[in-house]
Amino acid sequence: MDDVKFKRFFASLLTIIGIFVVLFACAAFMSDRPVLGFSITKWESIVPFAVGIIFLLSGVNLINRS
Repeated sequence: MDDVKFKRFFASLLTIIGIFVVLFACAAFMSDRPVLGFSITKWESIVPFAVGIIFLLSGVNLINRS
């Protein structure tokens, strides 16, 4: 039972982090000024977007499996 709670906590944490990273990447893509102190070009915003999608999908997948 304790293992299921840990899986759900970890999955929700991954999902929340993924959502925030995807939103950051979208804001960085749309803005010409630095976002949260990071100066990211439009093409460089692809990397945090991809990482956010990976975190988001793995978190959702882990929630569905537990």
